[in-house]
Amino acid sequence: MPLLKVRNVTKRFGGLVAVDDISFEIRHGETMAIVGPNGAGKTTMFNLINGVFLADEGQMIFEDVDVTHFPSYRRAHLGIGRTFQIPRPFASATVRENIAIGGMFGAAGSEVNVDEALEMADHYIELIGLTPHRDKPAGGLTPIEKKMVEIARALAMKPRLLLMDEAMAGMNPTDIDKMVEFLKDIRDKEGIAIVAMVEHIMRAVAGLAERVLVMHQGAKLVDEPTQEALSDPKVIEVYLGKPAEEFHA
Repeated sequence: MPLLKVRNVTKRFGGLVAVDDISFEIRHGETMAIVGPNGAGKTTMFNLINGVFLADEGQMIFEDVDVTHFPSYRRAHLGIGRTFQIPRPFASATVRENIAIGGMFGAAGSEVNVDEALEMADHYIELIGLTPHRDKPAGGLTPIEKKMVEIARALAMKPRLLLMDEAMAGMNPTDIDKMVEFLKDIRDKEGIAIVAMVEHIMRAVAGLAERVLVMHQGAKLVDEPTQEALSDPKVIEVYLGKPAEEFHA
């Protein structure tokens, strides 16, 4: 059974159709990327999956639950986690406290008290390599460190599906490669399906994703295994501009 089913979902903003009758599925433990040109509808699709926006048409089924009309917090309790492109931690709170917030508001939130959430935070601080910064105010971290706090906080939510919004933006190639390997490891250890929106970083897409959904003008252009998707002539024409194998260099 798929983890998430998206069926004929459409979202409009006035006369603009931002997402146009899209259907796809996400399997348990799968790593998928959503890519496309600027204005393709990727961010709107992310926001529809985690409940920031509600679909005008269509249906979303998460495991056996119809979440089409659920707000974000109800989806979080079911196991849909999210990171954001620009991390905004609670600046005066410590790294540990920021990550503990994820534990209190995620899938296990109603069963987790503050002390237990802080213990969960310690686990993810070690996992993600932030131990030296554990008790520092999050506002004093570097942009990359703030991204790692954002990821750790999302992991503390105990998601079964993790949406990652441009988590590797601004990273150099070496850091991108490290992040790709880290996410693969997390996926395997935690049993999480990961959907990454990797804006224009095809090195990350080629290294991380098993499958790629390419969007164009709000519609689904291609939904195929990564190499097939990135080699598709339609994708090269409207988005890539060059064959997939050139992004590995």
